[in-house]
Amino acid sequence: MVAPSKLSQVFSYQNWVHAVSGAAGGCIAMSTFYPLDTVRSRLQLEEAGEVRSTKQMIKEIVLGEGFLSLYRGLGPVLQSLCISNFVYFYTFHALKTVTSNGARSQQSALKDLLLGCVAGVINTLTTTPFWVVNTRLRMRNVAGTSDEVNKHYNSLVEGLQYVAKTEGYAGLWSGMIPSLMLASNPALQFMMYELLKRHILTFTGGELGSLGFFFIGAIAKAFATVLTYPLQLVQTKLRHRSKETAAAPSTSRQASGQRTESPLQMMISILQHSGVRGLFRGLEAKILQTVLTAALMFMAYEKISSTVRLLLKRNA
Repeated sequence: MVAPSKLSQVFSYQNWVHAVSGAAGGCIAMSTFYPLDTVRSRLQLEEAGEVRSTKQMIKEIVLGEGFLSLYRGLGPVLQSLCISNFVYFYTFHALKTVTSNGARSQQSALKDLLLGCVAGVINTLTTTPFWVVNTRLRMRNVAGTSDEVNKHYNSLVEGLQYVAKTEGYAGLWSGMIPSLMLASNPALQFMMYELLKRHILTFTGGELGSLGFFFIGAIAKAFATVLTYPLQLVQTKLRHRSKETAAAPSTSRQASGQRTESPLQMMISILQHSGVRGLFRGLEAKILQTVLTAALMFMAYEKISSTVRLLLKRNA
């Protein structure tokens, strides 16, 4: 049972500052590099054919659909990201408060990894419905996308209501298994970030500028992304699938690229049809997008949180 003093620390303003700073930093970073996320989604949802580069896909989208198509679905993504980052940052730092004895020396990479996994599971269970709808929203009016998606996914709220009505509440948690497994992604990211941050701050005597936070954020995200990318690929495909397409005849599913496989079956199918390279389709765009986004997010997060804490200290 959590002691009263620990419980009060869980709801302390420091944890709220971390959560708000993480949410704000994530939105700033995603807004900056969103076109790369659009390209990543398109590449991941392709089933076969030549693997195109990020540059080729951007050119194809701009020429075929217009420049603004690179920002399709940005609003709902920012809404979901704000909620998701708030939940994750708050949970992670609250757990650190509960499990800490106040000594910085007690922090370790293994502890950060375990706390990150717990925070990731909590975040996944609470925010998956938003990401399920987001995946479909960004594919609206794209060639090959079903009329069902084009017609009913106009906003985040409408999408949530439509999925709950037609697929049941379970449909809102499509791709939950790989999503829970992917709780390891932010956990690995935070573990590496905190590890690098601790060692660098020790080496520099407590000094680390914005550029330093940017680079360690980039390294941490690249590390986590490469290790977990095949699961992210499967997750995107499962989230994009709807009840109607999953229940369609096999010939229709093959034509539309939709399948009813479990995550493991889907990975095996990808290996059979595209080889190991197929499991990393879109990795180039994902690396560019997530590394740059995470780097900018951590830089903004550290800057915002330190500024807010300083202002609160001055006004105390």
